[in-house]
Amino acid sequence: MGLRIAIQGIRGSNHHQVAREYFSDEVDLVECMSFHNLVDCLVDGKADKGIMAIENSIAGSIIPNYALIYDKNLHIIGEHYLNIHHHLMALGEQSIDDIFEVRSHPMALLQCREFLKTKPHIKMVEDVDTAETAKQIHDKQLMGIAAIAPKVAADLYDLEIIASDIQTIKNNETRFIIVKTINKELPKSEINKASLRFVTDHKRGSLATVLNVMSDCNLNLTKIQSLPIIETPWKYAFFVDVTFDEYDNFAKAKSLLDIMSDDFRVLGEYKNARL
Repeated sequence: MGLRIAIQGIRGSNHHQVAREYFSDEVDLVECMSFHNLVDCLVDGKADKGIMAIENSIAGSIIPNYALIYDKNLHIIGEHYLNIHHHLMALGEQSIDDIFEVRSHPMALLQCREFLKTKPHIKMVEDVDTAETAKQIHDKQLMGIAAIAPKVAADLYDLEIIASDIQTIKNNETRFIIVKTINKELPKSEINKASLRFVTDHKRGSLATVLNVMSDCNLNLTKIQSLPIIETPWKYAFFVDVTFDEYDNFAKAKSLLDIMSDDFRVLGEYKNARL
């Protein structure tokens, strides 16, 4: 048995594309229909590592996934950025004039709305997943129906792309994180990015003081996301990503933040995929 990688969705999805690029085609995919299911597969030992979308350059953060990582004590061991390309695909020997219905995930339909507005004869139908829709067309041999999905779905389900890159905003990128139940896969010399979670007091300037410590330790703040603590109304946890050149600077910041903030936890130490 090879490395078992849990993905959200099925083969042909963007998560599958990330698995191919980050790992290889040699991994054993564990298909999960939700992020909760993905996390359960990791916790239960049914998968070795998982791939989770965490933020999109257009839609922003996938906030529930931050809570999942913290609540289930997962560790971020890597990241991968994927340019999102939406393609219109259908069974062979059809042109766009033959298509009367397009099915896809609501977000994909939304991101391709300007293109679809120029094709008023095509009805838009929301479905559970981009790749799942492509698979349905192949399995049921549905003529006149197209899917909006990644190119890998067309390859897997023997569909022809009849219109490429139909997304309205061409520079559409999603950041994915690689997670597992055990931390630390890299030596300190290769680690230059980390994800943190902490809670601050209600005192004035508490968050600013924490951010100043990061700056004084030569950490570059690349992401900050607040999330309410359900058990304590009006109190918030902060999820932060930082990059750094020297691990010693990060180690110093960790020791200070552990003292200055409440419930401080390092969610992951890994390599910055932007370099």
